[in-house]
Amino acid sequence: MEFDDFVRARGPALLRYGYVLTGNADDAADLVQEALLKLSDSWKRVRNKDNPEAYVRTTMARQHISWWRGRRREHLTDDLPEGSYTDVHTFGELWKELATLPRRQRVVLVLRYYEDLSDQEIAEILGISRGTVRSQAFHALNALRVKPSVRESLSGSVRKGERS
Repeated sequence: MEFDDFVRARGPALLRYGYVLTGNADDAADLVQEALLKLSDSWKRVRNKDNPEAYVRTTMARQHISWWRGRRREHLTDDLPEGSYTDVHTFGELWKELATLPRRQRVVLVLRYYEDLSDQEIAEILGISRGTVRSQAFHALNALRVKPSVRESLSGSVRKGERS
């Protein structure tokens, strides 16, 4: 598969993944663009691997963490720009509440529940210990459980129970 074919085939899925990580359509597009730029430099090596998309998703998760480390403060807004991307599979209030979490906690929840990765896989992607993954997930879920508007959303759409 050539790089252009890969981008055409997997671009929309990568954009959705970026949106879930960042909670913002513009940041999602930037994240995908950065990851694809890095992928283009190493495409000859990566295309021979079993799953080049996993390489891009890992790059996106690491880039997102890097951005958050650089900023440390979020400037969230409820106003979306005209003509922006909106995910057709949103859970409404749940996404708004996820956006209030610190970035690392949000990334851990996205990787755990949206991407259905194990704690060990998340730890490897983010370059942190398995215990830190569990701690971040615990604190994020506790923050969401406290809010009544999220309690109903979690029980029906995202919460899969505790993992070992």
